[in-house]
Amino acid sequence: MTLGGQAGGQADGRTAGQQGQSEPAPRHLSDGPSARPPVLVLVNPQDIVNIASAVRIARNFGIERMRLVNPEAFDPYRIEGIAHNSAEFVERIEILPSLEAAIADCVFVAVLTARARTAKRRTVRPRAAAAELVVHAGRGPVAIVAGREDRGLTNAELDLGHLLVTIPTDPRNSSLNLAQAIAVMAYESWLARGGESLPIKPHRHLAEPATAGQLEALFGDWHRALWAIDFFKTRRSESVMRSFREIVHRAELDGREAALVRAMGIEVVRYLGRVGAPVAAEPPAGERD
Repeated sequence: MTLGGQAGGQADGRTAGQQGQSEPAPRHLSDGPSARPPVLVLVNPQDIVNIASAVRIARNFGIERMRLVNPEAFDPYRIEGIAHNSAEFVERIEILPSLEAAIADCVFVAVLTARARTAKRRTVRPRAAAAELVVHAGRGPVAIVAGREDRGLTNAELDLGHLLVTIPTDPRNSSLNLAQAIAVMAYESWLARGGESLPIKPHRHLAEPATAGQLEALFGDWHRALWAIDFFKTRRSESVMRSFREIVHRAELDGREAALVRAMGIEVVRYLGRVGAPVAAEPPAGERD
């Protein structure tokens, strides 16, 4: 945690951990987007749970720096207890006396608000704001600012931003809590910085596609199973099996899946034999249908 009179300043800053550790370590490209992430600024947060939620959200979406303006409650131990494995991040949180000080080094500031304003201020949705943050991040630090849980930001604080951001919600239930609003904006910022390009992890144990031989064995065993339960008593076996083949082919089974489905058909016949149930005999090939 850093206490100081102005963000980014060195003169009167004090850290709870290592001295001078206000900038995070360089990010590897494989860790996520390489574009500069925004600074997350919370003005006068009142609930330690909301601060902890914001910490977790920031870490989820690659935000590496957080600044708090006059928080009413701040307890690193409790925050780390809610947002697990966040000690290093919490240690870097900066505490500032005013919003002016918190954004003093920023070249662009996007301010979250739920209030409609009569003044002519540019207001956009989170996705558009996230794109602008990425553009301006090439020139210097940028920030996302969120206000108090109960009353948001004052007009004077809103005036400090370059851009107002509103999140569209159902007018009948329009209120978002602080953490929800931060999550929406942080997510859009992550996507705008390239987060969506990260590949989805493949299945741990990929199996080879089912072979034609495996599928024919599956069809044969299920053909016998359906005869055993007299399924073809009022149905043409040829038409049913043709449809069954199409269903299985559309599913594009792998080898393990084909073996499982085949085992189900085999077990139908075995179960009937174990319980002594009458089993309909499969007619010779030339006498079917």
